[in-house]
Amino acid sequence: MRITLTGATGFLGSHLTRLLRGAGHELRVLSRNPSGRPGFYSWDPSAGAPPLGALEGSQAVIHLAGEPLAQRWTPEAKMRIRRSRIEGTRNLVDALAALPQRPEVLVCASAIGYYGSRGDESLPETAPPGEGFVPEVCVEWERAADLALPLGIRVVQVRTGLALGKEGGALRKMLPPFQAGVAGPLAGGQQWMSWIHVTDLVRMIAWMAETPQMSGPVNGVSPNPLRNKDFTRLLARQLKRPAVMPVPSFALHAIYGEMAGLLIESQKVVPAVAMRADFRFQFPALADALRDLL
Repeated sequence: MRITLTGATGFLGSHLTRLLRGAGHELRVLSRNPSGRPGFYSWDPSAGAPPLGALEGSQAVIHLAGEPLAQRWTPEAKMRIRRSRIEGTRNLVDALAALPQRPEVLVCASAIGYYGSRGDESLPETAPPGEGFVPEVCVEWERAADLALPLGIRVVQVRTGLALGKEGGALRKMLPPFQAGVAGPLAGGQQWMSWIHVTDLVRMIAWMAETPQMSGPVNGVSPNPLRNKDFTRLLARQLKRPAVMPVPSFALHAIYGEMAGLLIESQKVVPAVAMRADFRFQFPALADALRDLL
């Protein structure tokens, strides 16, 4: 299959690139910094539509590009986050509309931030959106992707959870305090964390692109979410380090500002669509995932 991919140089995109190339797919990559690499095309998602040459003849488009959420949310950062996701996706769909022959599917990233903080509520794909900055961005982001539906393109939105991998992502940021023995539960540790091994996440994204029955939102999470205190305990056990220094909510807000909400909100997300379709997780349990990664 010929696939056009955005966000290929990021943590998730680099894993997906290896998987797709290893499976024999032909890739075209849209990047801010193509650097003359074969198969790379220059595109700034917020600046306008991508070049049609990167899309012509592709059977699938996988759109992962977006400004990172893990930064202090200044007004300028919030604007970049919104523009890169919402305007970037609209610009991509504008280019798809201009093609004489369009791809069969658009797989567009979204996030479990769609649901907001929901306590102990179980959250399948049919759950309504939450309230606040991130849920509002996710709702508009998914609506922008759905603009491809009238073009005859199948649209899938992958609502990604906490992706765990060796080379980057959240786990890499967690490791230093755990290894130093100065980690502990966050803000009481009762909040639910919905995580996924990055190998399962990229396998799921490829599966969405290749499966004609897949459409609409799909939760990209393991079937076994954990409370933060249990996640902390299992990670500390795998590293053979103590984790008895709790981090209070006020300290997180002092360090990260409004973005601290991502660390303390509770989201018990379940991959109902993937489970109904018999998607097979290689690492459904956190202990097995951490053993593989660490």
